[in-house]
Amino acid sequence: MNRSPDPPLEDAPPSDDCITVYDRDHLKLYMRLLDAENSGASVAEVARILLGIDPENEPERARQVHNSHLKRAHWMTEHGYRDLLTKGLPSSS
Repeated sequence: MNRSPDPPLEDAPPSDDCITVYDRDHLKLYMRLLDAENSGASVAEVARILLGIDPENEPERARQVHNSHLKRAHWMTEHGYRDLLTKGLPSSS
């Protein structure tokens, strides 16, 4: 079953050196990606379930979106959390 992520997903997350509104809106996704990685889930499974991408019809996009968002999720755990602790989450305005 494919489902579209909520909020909308870009093909690549931001690469800013600080937490962005996009990051704030996708924190749950980042955590789910890290959980999926830890559980050994396949890129195809993650793309279908978490990213709402059909990996059979768009295998390269599925891989690119998965990898870029997983990389950002790791950045959040290694660096972004400092921003979160000192500045909190950014507001949309």
